[in-house]
Amino acid sequence: TQNSHRAKTVSRKSLCILNNQKVSGAENMKTILVFLFIAPLALSARAEKDYSSIDSGASPETKSRFAMLDDVRILANGLLQLGHGLKDFVHKTKGQMNDIFQKLYIFDRSFYELSLQTSEIKEEEEQLRQTTARLQINNEEIKNLSQEMNSKIEDLIQNKIQLQEKVWGLEDKVTKLAIIQPSMQETNEISSLKAFVEQQDNHIKQLLKIVEDQHVQLDRQHNQIMELEDKLNHIELQELVENSFPGEQTEPEAIPFPVRNATAGTYKPDGAASDCTALYNSGVRSSGVYTIKPNGSEAFDVYCEMKFGSSWTVIQNRVDGSLDFNQTWDAYTNGFGDLNEEFWLGLNKTYSITKQGDYILRIELQDWKENRRYIEYAFSLGGPDTDYTLQLSRISGSIPNALPEQTELRFSTADRDVDVGNDFNCPENYLGGWWHSECEETNLNGKYVTPRSRGRLDRRKGLYWKPKKGRYYLLKSTKIMIHPTDLRSFD
Repeated sequence: TQNSHRAKTVSRKSLCILNNQKVSGAENMKTILVFLFIAPLALSARAEKDYSSIDSGASPETKSRFAMLDDVRILANGLLQLGHGLKDFVHKTKGQMNDIFQKLYIFDRSFYELSLQTSEIKEEEEQLRQTTARLQINNEEIKNLSQEMNSKIEDLIQNKIQLQEKVWGLEDKVTKLAIIQPSMQETNEISSLKAFVEQQDNHIKQLLKIVEDQHVQLDRQHNQIMELEDKLNHIELQELVENSFPGEQTEPEAIPFPVRNATAGTYKPDGAASDCTALYNSGVRSSGVYTIKPNGSEAFDVYCEMKFGSSWTVIQNRVDGSLDFNQTWDAYTNGFGDLNEEFWLGLNKTYSITKQGDYILRIELQDWKENRRYIEYAFSLGGPDTDYTLQLSRISGSIPNALPEQTELRFSTADRDVDVGNDFNCPENYLGGWWHSECEETNLNGKYVTPRSRGRLDRRKGLYWKPKKGRYYLLKSTKIMIHPTDLRSFD
């Protein structure tokens, strides 16, 4: 009886657990083991109870039948709930496994496609480089052939000159023959000379035909080379954007620069400031557009940027390419643009400020990865009579220098190009007015080029910082500003 009672108690507790808890995989397995263990105990206990009841003389058949039915129902109900829980668990686990396999399949397929695309790009790049190498070799051969043709053409020209002299001699002889009857020997000489001249003319025509054919081939090769250069430049331009400014570098020792007596930056009693630093010393602390009046000059507006415990006069600002900097000489002299956005202050206004004393020129650069670098120069700026000649001496900075130092650089534009030592028109070919020196690549007033631009032509006309022994740095924004060298002059 006690064993039967214990078995029923354990069975009922197990059913309560199944009804009250959420079915999970591990719990279902434990419950199965519990039922498999308890069921024999319950049946044996019930058999003992039935056997003892028979001995006691009670109605054993009736009691045993109803008691066993109750136990079977309880056990069946528990097993049924257990089966439903296991079924739900199996379906849920199967769905999760299907999701996992589907995601793994998508990942494997994407990785495979990416590998194929990478391999194709590498193969195309290698083919382009091989083709370029072959074309360069062909180009060298064509150049050598062209030099040989030029040499032959020069020889033909010399022969033509000699023939021309002989023709002139023949004309003189013909004139004389018109007066004096020529002899038989002279007539034969004239005929032979005419035949020789005709032969030389035919030879010259044949050579000219060959030269024309060679020029056609050269033009075809040149076009192919330009197309390949455009493709390679597109790849280089993408790599250019990925290669941002380098890390901080050890700066070279500054070269001494001649310093004049500083007189700039004093705040005038009548309220007119000579530059932005004078406004700062008078109490102005907010960046913005202000009116200044340098010594000996008319008043005009400038943009003052408050930073580093002082105020800088901004003479150039480029941020988004909204303003075309391919302007005329007069525009660069007088200034153009909006002082609150992109602008060029003007050479005449800048000169009126800097002629007051010694100033520092600061250039701030930002690449397309939002990295910022700067460089500072001691400088002198000439007046209109010198074409606003600029002379620089590097002081400090976080990027290698890209402008010639201790050299007089004359400002030039497309409509007013100064002599820079060669026949190449820098402003016309690189766009924008600048202090050019042998048409170097650095031109902060050039065409605004985004990373999506293609072709070497646009690249050379772009907004770049190019050290002599370094690579191009494609720029997103530039700012050029000045302030006096001797800050004590503002006290």
